[in-house]
Amino acid sequence: MNLKNLLKVAITAIMSNKWRTFLSTLGIIIGVAAVITMMAIGQGSKDSIRADLQKWGTNLLTVRPGGEMRGGVRLDPSAMQTLKQADYEAIRDGASLITHISPEVTSSGQVIYGAKNTNSTIYGESPDYMTIKLWDVEDGQCFTEEDVRKNAKVCVVGKTVVQELFGDKNANCIGKVVRFKSIPFRIIGVLKGKGYNNWGMDQDNVIIAPYTTVMKRLAAQTHFNSFNLSVMTEDLSNDAIEQVSKILRINHKIKEGGEDDFNIRSQQEMMETMSSTMQTLQTVLVVAAAFSLLVAGIGIMNIMLVSVTERTREIGLRMSVGARGRDISRQFLIESVMISLSGGLLGVGLGYMFTWIAKSIGFPATVPLWSVLVSFGVCACIGLVFGIIPARKAARLDPIEALRYE
Repeated sequence: MNLKNLLKVAITAIMSNKWRTFLSTLGIIIGVAAVITMMAIGQGSKDSIRADLQKWGTNLLTVRPGGEMRGGVRLDPSAMQTLKQADYEAIRDGASLITHISPEVTSSGQVIYGAKNTNSTIYGESPDYMTIKLWDVEDGQCFTEEDVRKNAKVCVVGKTVVQELFGDKNANCIGKVVRFKSIPFRIIGVLKGKGYNNWGMDQDNVIIAPYTTVMKRLAAQTHFNSFNLSVMTEDLSNDAIEQVSKILRINHKIKEGGEDDFNIRSQQEMMETMSSTMQTLQTVLVVAAAFSLLVAGIGIMNIMLVSVTERTREIGLRMSVGARGRDISRQFLIESVMISLSGGLLGVGLGYMFTWIAKSIGFPATVPLWSVLVSFGVCACIGLVFGIIPARKAARLDPIEALRYE
């Protein structure tokens, strides 16, 4: 029996039991839809996080204090005071691969204007910070190096701060004086809005001021929380890390073989870490969804075994008129694969619908083409693997006994 006739027989057998066929494919449909939806959300999340990090610049380096060991106990890096003014000047003047550098000091608290107040974070930075983090001043201007030298009590604010203190994101607040922990700051600029990032943080709820002002008037400290640096190009990030590390080790008098008291991380490393985390989560979700495909395969095998039993006389009749065992085996294998692939096709459609729903309610979701191709491949394998036992059972029937079957 040729392939064309086998396909006709398989289609006839499937269509004669539409509801049973549909119920047997339901597990495949749900499984494929779940896998595609999970892959889409996972891929969309990775793309969204990558795009969000790229907004800060892919050639960004961050230097933070390292956790020092004292008495066998590693101290909290945030409590370390290893980054000093001398380090900032040494990197600024000696690191040839660094184009911009901004020391950072932060303080969180209540900012007040008149009878209104809101909670925010003030970042003490240098003017280079705006270039490093790709911030744009929409109204007014940024502070200057002269403001840094004079410890000027000036600042630029984000749209959320303007909204909370002045009632409108577009309110004219240039020249107005706000208080942060009782220290007055004159607003000289308003930042262009960035909105929320992928971690749910409002990027516009920010105040940026000269680092000397924040360090001396608010934080009352002589060390920095971190350094933000930008490298000439992303390709030079590793060389820049090595260069900065060498400068800091000399400044901190760390002997050869000694442990660094600082950490340097690149934006690329952060992107890879986040992508790896999302990949792990995505894999767990996909594996969980894939179990339904396994259950669906067992369901298809069960239905095919029932079909073999119901069509025993038909099989005996085909064998009596010349059909070989392999023809009977192929017939049932084709039926099994067609059932599985049809379920896969419906599952892909349902997966796209679920993905659209996820996007419409705010989830980042992108269906990768390879996930659809893999789903179809898995469905074909399920049809073959779980159709083998019923097909072999049908092929091994004795024609005479089959014709006698009631």
